[in-house]
This record gives sequence, C-alpha cells and structure tokens, in this order.
Amino acid sequence: MNERILIVDDEERMRKLIGAYLKRDGFEVLEAENGMEALNLFKSNNIHLIVLDVMMPIMDGWSFCREIRKSSNVPVIFLTAKGEDDDKLLGYELGTDYYVTKPFDIRVLIAQIKALLKRTYDSEKRNKKEFSFDGLIIDEPSHEATLDGMPLNLSPKEYDILVYFAENRGIVLSREKILDYIWGIDFIGDLRTVDSHIKRLREKLGEKSYLISTVRGTGYKFEVKNEV
Repeated sequence: MNERILIVDDEERMRKLIGAYLKRDGFEVLEAENGMEALNLFKSNNIHLIVLDVMMPIMDGWSFCREIRKSSNVPVIFLTAKGEDDDKLLGYELGTDYYVTKPFDIRVLIAQIKALLKRTYDSEKRNKKEFSFDGLIIDEPSHEATLDGMPLNLSPKEYDILVYFAENRGIVLSREKILDYIWGIDFIGDLRTVDSHIKRLREKLGEKSYLISTVRGTGYKFEVKNEV
C-alpha cells in the first residue's frame, strides 16, 4: 500500500521539511495550511495518517480533529508548540495517537509515523480473530467493532485497548501495563492518558460500559457475562 500522509500546519517551512523526509521514504504527501483546507482534502482523498498542528487560522487543530473523529479513526499525530499537560490531555481525549511538541527531532517523528502505520495497517502480521459477547463483536480481519449491530466509531488506540481487554478478559490490567502495551515502553506521558481513552471507550459502549470495570487502586478489568 502506498500510504498517503496529510500534513496540516500553517508554517510552509514545517510542511515542506516533514514532506521531504516522507517523500524520500516513498510516502505520498498532501499539505494543508489550516483545518478547513485539511478537512476538504480529507473528504476527497483516502488519507492513511495525519500530522496535525494546533494553532492555525480559520479552523484550528482541535476543531479539525473533533470533526474527523465523528466519522473516522484515521491515525493522528499532533505536532504543536502547545506543550502544557492540559493541552496534551485534550489531544488524547480528542483521539490522537501521539502528541509531539515542538521543537522535535524529525528522525523520531518519521519513526513514529512508520510505527503507527505499521500497527494500524499491517494486518497480515497479526493473529486476527473475532470476539463476540454481550452484543459486542470485534472483527479483527476487518479491524471493526460493532455493538448490537451498529458500528462503533473507535479511534485506533480505543480499538487497540478494546482488543487488548478482550484478549485478557477476566484479568485485572494495571494502568502501567495498558500504557506500555498500547503506547510502548518509550512513550512519554502519564497514566491519565489511559484513563482518558478508557473514559471515551466507555462512553461509546453506552449501556454496555459495564464490560469495563474499574479495580480501585489497580487498573481495569474486562468482565463478560455472555460470551459466544
């Protein structure tokens, strides 16, 4: 697959720098200087990953991410000068996969992009299976989850967490273990990232949110009543 990367940043120099590295490695690159332009490109192209700035005119990165998350779980990497903890938490609550602050090492960013693409799309190297319980169906061959027949619009990280829970149902998983498994041991962040994603996952599960129970002082457990 010839992956198409959308770079959204109001600084042309930044877009060209990242784009040059990606094109050198064989990726197709699209550019946008604000969220509205990016939204139009996203709707008219098959985008595999988005590198997204926050502070932009017309439509900022927060608004753009909220908009695409209504219909897509495409991988997103925030790349921004906004480095406060509250900003990072908002980014993860909106469904980003990585939150990278400027200044940054371009080599590390490219490595993160490649790793995220590999985890998201390289299905042939994963042991695909299907889980079905309490009206929830996780179909790994199609990388989709449905609840009572309706599709769940999950971000890539939310989907990975749900599969991880399903594979370890009945087992208490600590926040540290979830963070290391889903984001990797080199991830720079705190345990609130896990809590934010699980909160969003529970909201999407609605009345079936009881599937994920909180174990006070430890972490979370996926509890199934009716497994098929």
